Amino acid sequence: MKKQKIKVISPKGNSGNPRRQFIKLGGLAVAGAGLMVACSKEEMAMQPTTPPNPDAGGDGDETPDEGNGIFDLGEGDLGVLNYAYALEQLEADFYTKVVNGFYKNCSQEEKTVLTDLYYHEVNHREFFRAAIGAAVGDKTELMLPDLEFDYGDFDFGNRDQVLNTAKVLEDTGVSAYNGAGKLLENPTYLVLAGKIVSVEARHASAIRTLVNPGSADFAGDDVVTVDNGLDLSKDPSEVLAAVAGLGWLQTEFTARFLP
Repeated sequence: MKKQKIKVISPKGNSGNPRRQFIKLGGLAVAGAGLMVACSKEEMAMQPTTPPNPDAGGDGDETPDEGNGIFDLGEGDLGVLNYAYALEQLEADFYTKVVNGFYKNCSQEEKTVLTDLYYHEVNHREFFRAAIGAAVGDKTELMLPDLEFDYGDFDFGNRDQVLNTAKVLEDTGVSAYNGAGKLLENPTYLVLAGKIVSVEARHASAIRTLVNPGSADFAGDDVVTVDNGLDLSKDPSEVLAAVAGLGWLQTEFTARFLP
């Protein structure tokens, strides 16, 4: 039987992602459609009435690139959007690789979850592409370019490698949005970021259930702070250092204006 390939959505097109069906994980019902709540087509089309100011620092220099040929994410809301766009590009690319070659003995439940995550992350990536594009207009040099990744000897055919890496990516994504929320100035972006992080948190819990079925790991103490019941929060510098540590990112960029 010929293996089915999922077509990667065109960067310039709409995702066209249909609402996903309900899925179940070892008795724990997870609403696939619910996972998508924060990213409905209508909401993804939202744009703030005030776009991010590329020159939020007021130095008159709207060009993140200082001439060294390396893109900088920028400052203010634009910097945060480019930062989120980078993370979503990584997640979307990773799940694209996963769903186009499911590891051996991948169960139907696992395929369903991983496929849902693929669609969601591609939607997130395209949302940020559209939002940044609308904000910068013809100043496309202010938008983070398409990133290139090289997974080296990572074995996409190995279930443990795939699921444990997905767990790290989703946990990191949640902590990244939690840490970046305070940096956003436009309330519309803050609302959208809050919606997206809720989806990322559901991703994390779903993957954790796949890794360790029947456990309480879906909300483990390693990600939910026992003292206050809140999820972890990390600054962009921490998150980007962790991403760089994977060794997958081939496109250089800097984040000089983000904490």
